[in-house]
Amino acid sequence: MQLNLANAERKQIYSLLCGLIAPRPIAWITSLNAAGQLDAAPFSAFNYVGMDPPIVAVGIANKPGPGTMAKQTAQNIRSTGEFVVNVVNEAVAETMNFTAIDFPPEIKVLKIAALKTEPSLIVKVPRLAAAPASLECREVMTLEIGRNRIVLGQVVAIHVKDEFIDPTGHYIRAEELHAIGRMNGLGAYVKTRDAFYQIPRVTYADWQLESQKK
Repeated sequence: MQLNLANAERKQIYSLLCGLIAPRPIAWITSLNAAGQLDAAPFSAFNYVGMDPPIVAVGIANKPGPGTMAKQTAQNIRSTGEFVVNVVNEAVAETMNFTAIDFPPEIKVLKIAALKTEPSLIVKVPRLAAAPASLECREVMTLEIGRNRIVLGQVVAIHVKDEFIDPTGHYIRAEELHAIGRMNGLGAYVKTRDAFYQIPRVTYADWQLESQKK
């Protein structure tokens, strides 16, 4: 199959990209509006894109329908310049999915979901207590491209529950964290439990040595 996207429908593009760019990590974002009301919502267009300084990127599409109305999370980040990315694992997956409901702004999602929060170290936005880890972020910039808002955030603090930290160093015990990822479109997820395997990294020197043996 070949498809020129200039002639494709939005639904076709969405289905193909979501099926091919997978699994995708989930940014379960907490944010505050100008009045101080806390919101939580998940986004799967998410990854880290730089280390010096540490930068994460989150894609937040506008609300469906005509116009260019931003979703609540995007509005909150633009208003306060801060947000927290809470990591999603199997233990919190169902609750995360609940917060994906498109509630009206006046609804207190965290209260309905019985989600407890804890203070962040640097930013004013609280983090989710149930999450295995959280990244405190400050907005660097938001790019508006078509109906997309791409938020770049600098990570200013990291929280990880002790059981997921290797005691021999600052390494995440990913095999124990059991993070989940998004696959395809709505409702499709993947587990990482018992899914890890190793492919040794080959250096140029190693490659030269092996090439000489052939």
